[in-house]
Amino acid sequence: MFKFTKSFMAVALAVASIGASAQTSANKADLFGQDLPSQSSTDNGATTAPAAAGANLGAASARRTINNAPQAGQGAAAAAARGLSPAGRGNGNGNGVRDDMARQALSDRQKAEKLPELSEFQKFILDNTGRELPIFGAEFFANAQSTFTPIANSPVPSDYPLGPGDELMIRGWGTIDIDYHATVDRNGTINIPTVGTVVLAGVKAGDAENVIRAAIARLYKGVTVNVTFGQLRAMTVYVVGQANRPGTYTVSSVSTLVTALFASGGPNANGSMRRVQVKRGGKVAAELDMYSFIAKGDKSADIKLLDGDTIYIPPAGGFVALVGKVNSPAVYELKSGSETVESMLDYAGGLPVVADPRRAFLERIDPNKNRPRSVEEFALTGEGLKRSLKNGDVLNVTSITPEFSNAVVLRGNVDQPVRAPFKQGMRITDLIPSREYLITRDSVKRQNNAIVTGNDERDTTENATSIAARIGGLIDAINWDYAVVERVNRSDLSVQLIPFNLGNVFTNPAGPDNLQLQPGDTVTIFSQDDVAVPVDKRQVFVRIEGEVKVPGVYQMTAGDTLQTLIAKAGGTTSNAYMFGTAFFREEVRKEQQINLQRAADRLEAQMRSEESSQAANLRAMSGADAAAAAEQLEAARRVAQERVARFRRLQPTGRIAFGLDPNDRSFAHLPQVSLKNGDRLVVPSKPAFVHVFGAVNVEASPLWKPNTRISDYLKMAGTTADADVDNVFLMRVDGTVVSGESQGWFFGKIGGVEVMPGDTIVVPEKFDRQTAWTKFTQGAREWTQILANFGLGAAAIKTLRD
Repeated sequence: MFKFTKSFMAVALAVASIGASAQTSANKADLFGQDLPSQSSTDNGATTAPAAAGANLGAASARRTINNAPQAGQGAAAAAARGLSPAGRGNGNGNGVRDDMARQALSDRQKAEKLPELSEFQKFILDNTGRELPIFGAEFFANAQSTFTPIANSPVPSDYPLGPGDELMIRGWGTIDIDYHATVDRNGTINIPTVGTVVLAGVKAGDAENVIRAAIARLYKGVTVNVTFGQLRAMTVYVVGQANRPGTYTVSSVSTLVTALFASGGPNANGSMRRVQVKRGGKVAAELDMYSFIAKGDKSADIKLLDGDTIYIPPAGGFVALVGKVNSPAVYELKSGSETVESMLDYAGGLPVVADPRRAFLERIDPNKNRPRSVEEFALTGEGLKRSLKNGDVLNVTSITPEFSNAVVLRGNVDQPVRAPFKQGMRITDLIPSREYLITRDSVKRQNNAIVTGNDERDTTENATSIAARIGGLIDAINWDYAVVERVNRSDLSVQLIPFNLGNVFTNPAGPDNLQLQPGDTVTIFSQDDVAVPVDKRQVFVRIEGEVKVPGVYQMTAGDTLQTLIAKAGGTTSNAYMFGTAFFREEVRKEQQINLQRAADRLEAQMRSEESSQAANLRAMSGADAAAAAEQLEAARRVAQERVARFRRLQPTGRIAFGLDPNDRSFAHLPQVSLKNGDRLVVPSKPAFVHVFGAVNVEASPLWKPNTRISDYLKMAGTTADADVDNVFLMRVDGTVVSGESQGWFFGKIGGVEVMPGDTIVVPEKFDRQTAWTKFTQGAREWTQILANFGLGAAAIKTLRD
């Protein structure tokens, strides 16, 4: 009996313990995560949480915490539990709404891949003007997203009325710590543990903190409360009519008509931007003119939307087009029949400064006439701006004529081309007061670049070889004999040329050459390079160097020759070598350069033709023979290309060969050549060497000996096995070339030619490989022709061989 009673008591205690534990869990559940206060044992057992809260209300020793904020990493799960997605709050429909949004996004992306649809009026303008005019305001919706993103971080307006679905974050500290997230339920209330129910439906956002603080203060004293807002409730609005994307939209509860209209992509090509309506409860709650907002920033008609509102976009009342010189050419919508030219230009941003307000053309369509199109011309003045516009009108604003009414122009070889104001009685000297106005900017730049300041080691920007060449060229030579005035005859629009002597304008200002100008005249000044003047009127600066008593740059006159130049330089010295005298001219150098490039082009074309022929021959071969031939052809092609590249790099000298007798010693026998500006005469000293290049055992420069022949020097240098002794040629120091064709038969036709000091003997190689290069230079005759025509010497031969 004792054992049974003892067992029964044990079971009863266990049941009582389980019941107490369940009661404690229930109490914790009632507190929504609130921690229980510290409890002391009593004779009656554990005190329940509500009793403890009442007994210790306001006691400093019993600190409470209200906390249901999600922990780190639990934000997404907690948000999902409250009906929110990580991107923003939904409307309670769960995955179904997200699927609809995804399908809508996919549809919109497919539409975005196509070109925007043009209205019939836009197509009409395109056919008539060739321009695709946009609809004014359409660019505002060009980047509109296909789905609405709920506003998460924007401030909540203080007058925003709270309602079911709005989220609040309540924080408090003092006698109680609060970190509580609450969502207004469908009854318009929130329930704060230990505080109770707080009614927030219809309470403005700015008053929510005071309402919650008052509710907490009824139970807890000395608590500081801060209330912020999380996700706001979503609401559904409907977009119908002529919208780009009509349908149902879930938007934020703080959305306005403009934001919802933007989310829907705005009106389509035929929809109205000027009479967008919000219908609420069967009535028109607001009507918005988007032109006032887009053009002027006026949002006074933009109202906040309510759940269930309908946005209606009616068809446009009519369109007009503004083309030509307007700030925003586009197709504009007419709101009513009272729209005027002035109001449309106001929306277009007015007229640019280049628009001509004196002439505007209005093209109008009247479908009731046999010829429905007509055009009118008027000025954009008071009455013209008040003209009413009709559906289908096209207003074309013309540009001003960019012509000066009171200007004369000075151009050409002058300091600075100018457009000067015309004055009554104006003459050439009023436009060009002095000769200094004829110094060009390039001339001044050349003078300024003659020296560099701040460099003690070198005070010039030019190297030693170019200083002498630039002497005399600091200022562009002016054509003093001829300048011209171009005058337009307004009666028949013909052009009259009135030439005058520019030099007489300054020497005799009262003379007839100082012409009287008229508005619109253009005065042109020429340099001697613009219009070539006679030889006796040109500036001639010639350089003489080498074995003369006074080398330098001399100013010559018309008819001066080489003998005159040598005489001005004081004559030649005793070391002068007349046969080696070199004469260079810039015009000849330019012609040689052109001919050299032509020869290179011809050589390259022949090389490519030969490559094509040999490639065709390769196709007839097979096996190892074809591979070996292809390898040989590729090697030959690379060599030929490299030599063509070297050939292109050769620089002509512009040397003119005189063809003098090697034994002549008198400079009086030089040709009577008239000098030109930039000519250069070089009188060398007598060289002591002869140069031997080519297929010889030793390329050397042996001493010159009198009465020595080519064969003698070849014996000294020794020829190689592949030397082509039949085509040996001699490059004379005077720039001429001697080949074996006109010589005797001794030693390959040319061996008996006497060699003069400074001459160069070239021994070519035999050409066994038939490439384009070898075919082009197969004989010494072609070498001699190339080198003689281009004034190239032994250095060129060395360059080609290396």
